[in-house]
Amino acid sequence: MRHWHKILSATLLSAALLSSSVVVAGAQELQTSHDDRDAGGRPVFVQGNDPSGNQILAYRRDRNGALTLQARLDTGGKGGRVEGAVVDPLASQGSLVYDSEHELLIGVNAGSDSIYAFRVDGTRLEQRQVLGSGGSFPVSVAVHHDLVYVLNAGGSGSVQGFRIASNRLVPIENSGRSLGLTPATGSTAFLNTPGQVGFTPDGDHLIVTTKANGSHIDVFTMRGNGRLSSTPIRNPSATPVPFGFSFDTRGRLVVGEAGTSSVSTYIVHDNGSLTSLGSQTDSQAALCWIDRVGQTYFVANAGSDSVSAFHLDAGGHPNLIGTTTVGSHPIDLDHADGGRFLYVQLGGNGSVAAFAVRPDGSLSSIGTVASSATQEGIAAL
Repeated sequence: MRHWHKILSATLLSAALLSSSVVVAGAQELQTSHDDRDAGGRPVFVQGNDPSGNQILAYRRDRNGALTLQARLDTGGKGGRVEGAVVDPLASQGSLVYDSEHELLIGVNAGSDSIYAFRVDGTRLEQRQVLGSGGSFPVSVAVHHDLVYVLNAGGSGSVQGFRIASNRLVPIENSGRSLGLTPATGSTAFLNTPGQVGFTPDGDHLIVTTKANGSHIDVFTMRGNGRLSSTPIRNPSATPVPFGFSFDTRGRLVVGEAGTSSVSTYIVHDNGSLTSLGSQTDSQAALCWIDRVGQTYFVANAGSDSVSAFHLDAGGHPNLIGTTTVGSHPIDLDHADGGRFLYVQLGGNGSVAAFAVRPDGSLSSIGTVASSATQEGIAAL
């Protein structure tokens, strides 16, 4: 086993000591008044991911960025945990997403092999839909206009397509594609399940990271009917264990790579191949999750209790600009209010930390709120 593999496994495992039917449900009010909305009142949603019954934890975001829990909403399925995972049960990024175009909140019931969608109407969640994910153990969701693809981490890994029609998810026939990965089992399974699925900004390609299961970045080409090329182009990552990713304003791929706690950037070519532009480590441990806030890329270092900030230079090369201690084992993160606030799930103690983002990319603590010990997935509106 490679040296980085041993270090990463030990770092994340040590955290243990710290720490298709369709169902429609009625509207559920988040109990936010008109005055609250005027003072902020936008929601932040957290996926509880409890294996005994998955829920959405709905928080109201006040004008100063502080969160207040308003409701717990059943998702119609069960959460899950990848074998060996400790602080990040789904070992993925993007397990809960908000589609602003259709005002849908879409997430995964990993333990039930299903996905769900809620219609978001201001401070209300309504018209819950639950349907099969087209595979086993779904962990990540991608949306581009009326297309949705779900990443299933079970077995050899797969992706499955859906179309949004009248604000409902409809499976796309013959859209499932295998990733052909080695099935992950044992105490390091969480390092070997795929990490995230996402569309390129132009919608021409679908990307999947494989983490340590090959350390490659799969790129499918989209077809006109919403289906994918039969197989992806498999690109080796610049550094080991590609995990979460984002894009810059020019459509370049920006990837968090956990093996060396690095951010790497790539050009995505029409044929699905990638050209590496550069990599930069933050000298932390287990850099896995990434969120772009304007020109700044915030990354969560689960093994170092920190969040680092990067900028890209004109050539697309990443440069570290600072690191902030945020709390026990940060995992998924998302921003709100045009990037004024950053919300970070703390996997070590089941809470969410709120920060104000300063113009220079540094963070100022607002406070923390209790969440769920099994949480993974966050969407800030």
